[in-house]
Amino acid sequence: MATRIDGKAVAEDVVATARKASDALKAAAGVTPGIAVVIVGEDPASQVYVASKGRKAKECGFHSVQHTLAETTTQADLLQVVEDLNADPEIHGILVQLPLPDHIDDNQVIQAISPDKDVDGFHVINAGKLSVGDAKSAFVPCTPAGSMLLIERVRGADLSGLNAVVIGRSNIVGKPMASLLLAANATVTISHSRTSDLPAVCRNADIVVAAVGQPEMVRGDWIKPGATVIDVGMNRIPAPERGEGKSRLVGDVAFEECEAVAGAITPVPGGVGPMTIAMLMANTVVSAYRAAGRTPPAF
Repeated sequence: MATRIDGKAVAEDVVATARKASDALKAAAGVTPGIAVVIVGEDPASQVYVASKGRKAKECGFHSVQHTLAETTTQADLLQVVEDLNADPEIHGILVQLPLPDHIDDNQVIQAISPDKDVDGFHVINAGKLSVGDAKSAFVPCTPAGSMLLIERVRGADLSGLNAVVIGRSNIVGKPMASLLLAANATVTISHSRTSDLPAVCRNADIVVAAVGQPEMVRGDWIKPGATVIDVGMNRIPAPERGEGKSRLVGDVAFEECEAVAGAITPVPGGVGPMTIAMLMANTVVSAYRAAGRTPPAF
């Protein structure tokens, strides 16, 4: 039976470090880390996520600002908000909540954020730094950064000699996850929907990171005995046993099957999820330290 990796506990450690570092920066330089979240429209899931970011920012002692714009906001108006935040010295992290309405070009808006304030890690400059091995000066996307911390808790920081398989090739999770694993000296395979015999590829992996968005796709017989399994997926599926119209949250991994084989595994919920917002707080602190000309803390 695998050890369950407690993402909530690790996230609490990260947030505590961020709070301590925030307090230290205020005391030493008079600088309060500032984060701004921009949301366009009234998507319910986005509203919930933005609210949770705001609560966590306050817990860390940050200066927190939210810009809530109408669904009909033009791209030009949204870009102006981003430009104003880029120029605001009290703001160290800018997030534009996705998805945006169809009439707005997501990529153009994300690329308009200053790379120095891109705490989501989506700007091409930060992506490029990570891809060439410069993770220290880049902002790393929060989900892969958090996943990497969980792997380090189990396997240590040096993954030399270990095979890792990343299922999924998105710019937000799959590709940056592979870069982080490579930087830790793992031998990395990026797999996806066109990979031939995906189960066989996974069976050779000491570390499996599932980020494909398919409920319970990874089965127990795909997992090498003793492997570390990181489940990034969050999928809602029908749960008629809970009552009519009810649903439940599952990952990309068939948890019970894989738990019986793996050495360590993240649950859903309670695994990678809490780490994403925690790493957002960490990136914001790092940005504030850089802006103040001070050496940022390590997370």
